Amino acid sequence: MAKSPAIDRPAPKSPKSLSGLLPFLKPYRLQIGLAMVFLVLAAASTLVFPIALRQLIDNGLQHPDPGEQAMALRGNFMMLFGVAVALGLFSAARFFTVSWLGERVTTDLRNAVYSHVLEQSPAFFETTPTGEVISRLVADTTLVQTVVGSSLSMGLRNAVMGVGALAMLVWAHPTVMLQLVVTVVLVVWPATLYGRRVRRLSRASQDRVADASSIATEVLNAMSVVKSYTAETREAKRFSSATEQGFQTAIRRTRARSVLVAFIIIANAAFLLWGLYQGTQAVLAGELSAGQLGQAVLYVIIFAGAVAVLGETYGDLLRAAGATERLMELLGSTSPVQSPNKPVTSTPPTTGSTLAFQSIQFHYPSRPSQLALQDFSVDIAAGQTVALVGPSGAGKTTLFALLLRYYDPQLGQIVLDGVPIQNLSLHDLRQRIGIVPQEPVLFSSSAMDNIRYGKPDATDEEVRAAAVAAFADEFIVDLPDGYNTFLGERGVRLSGGQRQRIAIARAMLKNPPLLLLDEATSALDAHSERMVQAALESAMRGRTTLVIAHRLATVQKADQILVLEHGRLVEQGKHLELVAMGGIYAGLAALQFNA
Repeated sequence: MAKSPAIDRPAPKSPKSLSGLLPFLKPYRLQIGLAMVFLVLAAASTLVFPIALRQLIDNGLQHPDPGEQAMALRGNFMMLFGVAVALGLFSAARFFTVSWLGERVTTDLRNAVYSHVLEQSPAFFETTPTGEVISRLVADTTLVQTVVGSSLSMGLRNAVMGVGALAMLVWAHPTVMLQLVVTVVLVVWPATLYGRRVRRLSRASQDRVADASSIATEVLNAMSVVKSYTAETREAKRFSSATEQGFQTAIRRTRARSVLVAFIIIANAAFLLWGLYQGTQAVLAGELSAGQLGQAVLYVIIFAGAVAVLGETYGDLLRAAGATERLMELLGSTSPVQSPNKPVTSTPPTTGSTLAFQSIQFHYPSRPSQLALQDFSVDIAAGQTVALVGPSGAGKTTLFALLLRYYDPQLGQIVLDGVPIQNLSLHDLRQRIGIVPQEPVLFSSSAMDNIRYGKPDATDEEVRAAAVAAFADEFIVDLPDGYNTFLGERGVRLSGGQRQRIAIARAMLKNPPLLLLDEATSALDAHSERMVQAALESAMRGRTTLVIAHRLATVQKADQILVLEHGRLVEQGKHLELVAMGGIYAGLAALQFNA
């Protein structure tokens, strides 16, 4: 089994890419303003702390009068405590406001992307793997949440603190300021260069995690095949190999980050201690007070810490910029199939739809050189049952896709009840059509909810009536909780025939004038086929029906049989007429019925 490819991680981008988030931030201007106020107040509280400490040292500890000294100490400690309380309250308010913003913006962004993807035509998924869409919805939005709800706030807070500390040092200690510039050059610059290696290893680690997740998803969705080939041990080893590679990459990343942390701590400590030593010499020489020295040291620490945090925040911003670009690509995609600006409104017929295919020519977007349908024309009267017959790849399923406007033909048009389908809104068009696919799709919910999917506002009685008409009621009532029984993922608790009858009940509840049946009985045993066939005959009454079938026994009673080959309509008529013609259909009938 080939190894599943890892999803490409976005390379570092410019932080300007984050501008795509502005439409999602605009509705929350008030919260952003509050967050900025709390951020500035928290930073200001931090910057006031060294000044309060200087007052404690110079005015409290060095006061000549013992009584006055005690009062001064008490006042200075109360001031320090007041600063700490202000810092705690403003930091908590900033944290809550910014975290709320991160969660809210991420939720809005995730909902917008998901809703937009649901509006795309199948052509979109021909070039965009579903796994990549899920990755963008989950991994990329999580990165955005980290930045909006944490990193950006931390970066702004430390930028304010860093600039404030720098300004205080320039004003009070120009000499220390010069040493600070040297510290920035000799510590931050090499740390930034080495930090690029850490970020590369972080992305590599994410890729290895994606590899393991891809393997797990692939295998868990094919458990029946894995078990039938007794491949459990083999797949466990394959997953273990992927996770081991992830572990080794994570260790390399951790080792590199440990070296970076050690370098920053040791280098900063060295420069700070050197500055402190020079400061103590200045205090001994009477050039500087002890309080001024303590104040300068704290501002240097604040500045160095702010620079370190900004370095990490910048890396997060780059990663989030790449994630934002990928999300904006999804939001910027446009479906080639759109509802008209002024759709035609008409009442659906009650006796079946009329249908006309007029000179249809079509190729799939991913295969422009291969025509799926060529000059296809046919008229279908209301209430008729029309069978589509032909080898695989003849264009039968393509007709269904065009009728549902998953795609639009390059030439020709389809007319439904006298109106070209391009003139109907997509909602109205698809509401007129019910489909029972070869592989019925059931959701992870109850039997009641799965049938009601065809008509969300249907009552319980309407759902049961549809189930009775589709011969599904007889097995549903025997389930542990009846109609409220959870059917499992993709309906795994039901047999193939039972799943098919649920799908038929869903289509009947929708009650459309046009019904599409795509090989609805091809994968069933004889008993299930009889039950499903009876359900289908019930569903077809009073409706126009198009049936795709390889088993010709199921289409002998059709009003018309259309024989397709290589996208062309090559034969048309009833069963006995086509047999008498001695053409393609007659050959297929001879093979099946003689067998």
